[in-house]
Amino acid sequence: MDELQYSAPVAGCASLRAMTQITRRACLAAGLVGLPLAACATTPEAPPAWTPRAAMPWPVQEIYAAVSRGRIVTAGGLVGRGREPLHIQDRTAIYDPRADRWSEGPRLPSPRHHPMLVADPRGRVFALGGYGRSEAGEWTSMTEVWRLDDGGWVQAGQMPKPLAETTGVWIDGRIHLITGRSPKGAANGNWPDHGDVDWHWAFSPADGRWEELKPCPMARNSAAAAVLDGAIWVAGGRTVSGGGTGQLDRYDVKADRWDTLAPIPASASQAQQVGGGLAMAAAGGRLVAFGGEWFARGGGGGVFPETWLYDPRADRWEAGPPMTTPRHGLAAVAIGDTVYAIAGGEVVSGGRAGAVLEALQL
Repeated sequence: MDELQYSAPVAGCASLRAMTQITRRACLAAGLVGLPLAACATTPEAPPAWTPRAAMPWPVQEIYAAVSRGRIVTAGGLVGRGREPLHIQDRTAIYDPRADRWSEGPRLPSPRHHPMLVADPRGRVFALGGYGRSEAGEWTSMTEVWRLDDGGWVQAGQMPKPLAETTGVWIDGRIHLITGRSPKGAANGNWPDHGDVDWHWAFSPADGRWEELKPCPMARNSAAAAVLDGAIWVAGGRTVSGGGTGQLDRYDVKADRWDTLAPIPASASQAQQVGGGLAMAAAGGRLVAFGGEWFARGGGGGVFPETWLYDPRADRWEAGPPMTTPRHGLAAVAIGDTVYAIAGGEVVSGGRAGAVLEALQL
């Protein structure tokens, strides 16, 4: 029913021009002629909003997640411990949305942050690349591919090149890794050793083969990706030299073709472009992007609270409900029409990892 403004009771439902025919007929059939408007009005549905769910058992950021047999799996990440350097995690967390309960799974073979997690239709979860610890430093880009079996994580392949802060999706029998950061030269141990890449690789777990596909139109890191309408969508991200970008690129798997579409709008609350460290999932026929961070020159910055909804038919982004707890470096998955925002950093950079889990039902 359209919104109405009035100052006195109306004689009957049949006189309410703004009411739909269905509502008028329902009132007349029920014999409600002569009652105030309130007796005929229907209660409007509440707009969608992020709602809290059970928090993760531990705080963490710089993670990704995958859905396996109706459960959410995330592994690795970073967490601060007082004044100590950021600690690299090897823990695996598993969430059952029906029970709203977390449990701990097998630990990774070695600690990783930014490992890309992707699940296949059979529910097998793969962890690819990311950063690990070596004699060179704690930002050593890795090439291992691990698979989560009943007994734990096992070796399932090797990437052609080291890669981290990438995006990953499953489509048509393969895992696609798109964009990210990789060593610029021989050095591989610290964050400045790596540069942005536009790479696009597809991995077939069935035979362990990798194929190099058409690169993404823009090299960047810390973007987000999802599958919608049979295509791969890569949104946001940042470049080391230029900061955040809202760029949206769509990949046609059959044609091996990229198209660049409407970018994510800038944040009104932060007066900055939404970009690096955001998360995204596909639900309800739309892309749902949220969170991320921005850096100020000389230090500082902020975290984005905004949620953006993209309609592929109209090529348009619209503002959705803001997150209750703004975060970056968080994980995102969708189960049905519900999107989950998992953990992440609650302040810019690595100052405070969180354990918050929120759900948005569209």
